[in-house]
Amino acid sequence: MKLTAIAIQKWNGADKEAISLGLAADVSSYGYFQRGPVQQMMAFVSRTVAQRTQPGQRQSVQQDDYFCHAHNQNGLVGIVFVDKDYPVRSAFCVVNKVLEDFTAIHAEKWRSATEDSTVANALLEPALEKYQDPNAADKLAKIQSDLDETKVVLHRTIESMLERGEKLDTLVGKSEDLSMASQMFYKQARKTNSCCKLM
Repeated sequence: MKLTAIAIQKWNGADKEAISLGLAADVSSYGYFQRGPVQQMMAFVSRTVAQRTQPGQRQSVQQDDYFCHAHNQNGLVGIVFVDKDYPVRSAFCVVNKVLEDFTAIHAEKWRSATEDSTVANALLEPALEKYQDPNAADKLAKIQSDLDETKVVLHRTIESMLERGEKLDTLVGKSEDLSMASQMFYKQARKTNSCCKLM
């Protein structure tokens, strides 16, 4: 799973080019001579997708094994480039989070932008690194992951408890510290509770 780039654009209507407010890209997985053209292509695609994404609309564009997910929030468009394994829900959570953070910092100042800038780069670059893990963006996915881990731990705990119970039978039989009456009580209790044994 890879988050390759995050961009923020100002939407100027369907008939005008969008204005770039920032782009952060990780092109380290590409060859040295491919990095520049790949980053330029991402800038071009993000501008084109932003121009064609209406306010309030979310859309995804697929090219080979990569996806470009965009969301236009009242003229401010967030865009992410991810591979096919990065969850769509997490990708849109990244978009929403960077747009929320950007508006918290810059309020409505972006509306007066008339030319491309890098004003959002200070926000986008750390976000690109932070959200390489989809669970960092999608709190629900993180909770599900934590629950799955807990479930595994509980299975291990129950299994170890059953193993311990079997060993306890052996110890009770060998124990000289327990009277014969205590041993009989333990064996009878085991027989009575055997209907409740976990499989």
